[in-house]
Amino acid sequence: MIQIINSFLIYLKSEKNYSDKTVINYESDLDEFVKFHTNQTHNFDVVKVNEEDIRLWIIYLMENHLKETSVNRKLSCLRSFYKYLLYKGVISKDPTRRIVGPKRKKALPVFIKVEDMQKVLSKDNFEEGYKGVRDHTVIDMFYETGMRLSELMNLRNEDIDMISMKIKVTGKRNKQRYIPFGQTLKDEIEEYIISRNKYIEAKCNAFFLRENGLALYPNLIYNIVKQHLSKVVSIKKKSPHVLRHTFATAMLNNEASLSAVKDLLGHERLSTTEIYTHTTFEELRKNYKHAHPRA
Repeated sequence: MIQIINSFLIYLKSEKNYSDKTVINYESDLDEFVKFHTNQTHNFDVVKVNEEDIRLWIIYLMENHLKETSVNRKLSCLRSFYKYLLYKGVISKDPTRRIVGPKRKKALPVFIKVEDMQKVLSKDNFEEGYKGVRDHTVIDMFYETGMRLSELMNLRNEDIDMISMKIKVTGKRNKQRYIPFGQTLKDEIEEYIISRNKYIEAKCNAFFLRENGLALYPNLIYNIVKQHLSKVVSIKKKSPHVLRHTFATAMLNNEASLSAVKDLLGHERLSTTEIYTHTTFEELRKNYKHAHPRA
């Protein structure tokens, strides 16, 4: 049995080019699996494993409060091992083929309430001059469009259509979409452009610029958002993605259709957008519990 496992680990490293760390993790997972069943029965043989043996192991892992992601990783190791045994002709039937791992629980998106966003966007929270105007526009653009960090960072001057009041965004896999914006953001953008053209000597065609005329970079954008959200909210996550969540939640709370929000966010599947409906429902639940005397 040890020889079979060792040959599998050698195969992973030499033929599949798995990293040393992955091979060590696989070795540990297989060792755990063998030890568990050896404790169950002294006659355990890894080659004679059936579906029930694997399900018992999964139950054991779950009862020991292992996360779904960890259980599925260990199950993935087992699948690879038994596919290898089938490939080598050691077994004639793969015992993992009908095994389904535990579903990963999706965490609800963190978002900021409307009244808190109004406080975040108060001009009093931003410094005077170009940097303050730029940072305010960055945060407001995240909030009013729901675009991703990478999408905002890659905006070019020609992507902003002030007449039609829409922004061309290049999303994942270079897919482009248009996001409309309102008068408030239009005024913000105009104020930013005037300030930028007055104080900054542009050295690239990026829409948002640093004081040295170069484009913003991811960590700088992240820190701009974190700095200003920290002044108002106490949530643990204070990132551009939280503002994306806030945009989507605000749209749905104000009766936007799910398909419209999907298109604005650039999601490929409606199921990805549906997570925000759970967020709005949880908010309704909190309001109900707070307000109803029998709740």
